[in-house]
Amino acid sequence: MDKLIYTAMTSGKHTMSQLDTVTHNLANISTDGFRAQLDSFRAVPVVSKDLPVQSFVVNATVGTDFSPGAIHPTNRSMDVAIQGKGWLVVEGADGKEAYTRGGSLKVDTNGVLQTQRGENLVGEGGAVTLPPDEEITFSKDGTVSSIPFGNKVANGTIIGRLKLVNPPENTLVRGEDGLFRTKDGVAADSDANVNLMAGSIEDSNVSSVDSLVNMISLSRKFDLNIKLLGDAQADDEKASSVLSLT
Repeated sequence: MDKLIYTAMTSGKHTMSQLDTVTHNLANISTDGFRAQLDSFRAVPVVSKDLPVQSFVVNATVGTDFSPGAIHPTNRSMDVAIQGKGWLVVEGADGKEAYTRGGSLKVDTNGVLQTQRGENLVGEGGAVTLPPDEEITFSKDGTVSSIPFGNKVANGTIIGRLKLVNPPENTLVRGEDGLFRTKDGVAADSDANVNLMAGSIEDSNVSSVDSLVNMISLSRKFDLNIKLLGDAQADDEKASSVLSLT
């Protein structure tokens, strides 16, 4: 009886947590380069001499689905997408390097290249500052160049080169700000094999169909856990009734 109560109670709690994760994934289905969060749980025994038969449910894995999203052209010069594996490097709120796949970029009032969320892009020499009134182009290797508007003949002036990295995915952890960082906090080295596609954006890798099906499945699982708790209460009341008669 105790084992049923503990398992159903903690399973219901973590099922609600998984529902929150699925909801979070669905809310970011239109976020450029978003990587879906994954949750799972398992039953483990309660470590206790007095209650050796009880068990409860804990989160076994909280990970990330690193599969790539679809890339679609936007014909916007400030949009870039990474082909295959790799990451753009941005400056986090703590001033340290962080990684993102969101390639919809903009320029702030000081000419600094940023993501749409306002994070500064990191180049191989620091922040990338763009000249005013010039068209910006991105090369496959991350080189940033500028050409005066309307000038189709002049060669582009190289401004800098974006830092592109590809650390092992099992060394990355997602922060509360949605950016990824290495678990040991050490900045990843540049990787010359990471390629950019200019004028394109990578979509989120969240599947709306799979997420909605998962949400329905989790809702039913939560209802089952509540039903088990009700069954345990009914069994306890019947047992108490029998004992009182004896």
